[in-house]
Amino acid sequence: MAPAHQIRADYDARTIVVYQAYPPAIADAALRAGRFVAPFSFQRMTWIKPSFLWLMHRSNWARKPGQERVLAVRMTREGWEEALSQASLTTADPAVVAQAAVHVQWDPERSPRGAALNHYSIQVGISRRLIRTFTDDWTVGLTDLTPQVHKAAALVQSGRAAQAQRLLPTERVYPMPRALDHLGSAP
Repeated sequence: MAPAHQIRADYDARTIVVYQAYPPAIADAALRAGRFVAPFSFQRMTWIKPSFLWLMHRSNWARKPGQERVLAVRMTREGWEEALSQASLTTADPAVVAQAAVHVQWDPERSPRGAALNHYSIQVGISRRLIRTFTDDWTVGLTDLTPQVHKAAALVQSGRAAQAQRLLPTERVYPMPRALDHLGSAP
């Protein structure tokens, strides 16, 4: 049986893909520039999620107001692991969490239809102290997945979840360094 807290992601030797949903103005500006630029806010925490289906649940398949566009954010694995090394679980002592540059929480993973599963997906909040490092140093590419999201959503809605599954990114267990066991991802 797989551990309940395990990072599953689309990654390669150098990068990992995380997902975010934005209003069109933020997504369009970022895609045009090839990086995050205004009106993206550099003054507030931004949450990144390596679980595509968790973001689909959160954004209602890109139909929730303010989350109509889904971006795949390819970032360096070095940056991902650096962020996690600075993370505090949101369930930790509130004083510790308040000082953390990165927040981590585990939420139930979701099926294509949105049902909670028996294992958890990591959500990572990058604070404004690290936001420029995330956007300028760690992010190496942005891809608009919105058309793919809409197509998959239509298939799920019409009862063709198996067909929709073929449109979803392939996610596999991410090999976390033991130094990050404090985040609850140890096997």
